[in-house]
Amino acid sequence: MNDEPMRIRVTYAKRGELRYTGHLDLQRVWERTLRRSALPIVFSQGFNPLPKLQLASALPLGIESVCEVMDFWLSEKLALLDVTRQLNGALPPGLEVIALVEVELKAPALETQLKSAEYRVTFRDPVDRVELEKKVAEVLKADSLPRERRGKTYDLHPLIEGLRVEPDGSLCMKLSLRPGATGRPEEVLNALDLDCQAAKTIRDNLEILR
Repeated sequence: MNDEPMRIRVTYAKRGELRYTGHLDLQRVWERTLRRSALPIVFSQGFNPLPKLQLASALPLGIESVCEVMDFWLSEKLALLDVTRQLNGALPPGLEVIALVEVELKAPALETQLKSAEYRVTFRDPVDRVELEKKVAEVLKADSLPRERRGKTYDLHPLIEGLRVEPDGSLCMKLSLRPGATGRPEEVLNALDLDCQAAKTIRDNLEILR
């Protein structure tokens, strides 16, 4: 152990009732978790100091994930095994640490390094696979897919980097996650004329610049 600061990147799962927790509320959950962990957390400056952390990307409400990423800072270097143990002891239901790694202190802000996200969609009721593959093909060959978000129109098509039907009938999609160019899985389902409420979506991979 020494007094050299340390930046840690944690990959974690977000499941259960926490899937209905929005981005800002999730940040508060992590702030409370880091406080409870008794780790030597670095805090922000100012009147109301908060644990210094960066969440990678907002996850749409109702979607579970096994690949969320967050950076936080410690004021001294510790063994990653010890950090994992203390963090695990403070986690609320719905959060699970998948992996911890140390990253460079001056690495770019996490949210600026995101490239894409991958999602797997399973359907609660049987779906005609042939018909689904036909719809996927139509979406992929379309010249554009005009959608509306927050009162502004945009083209969904260039935000879809991959879309396929798996042998088990599930749907996999890879969507852009760049600043100002983020694809949303529910919009892809709408473009496929599928009911979002009749499907379960899990984010299972985040592509981050290295």
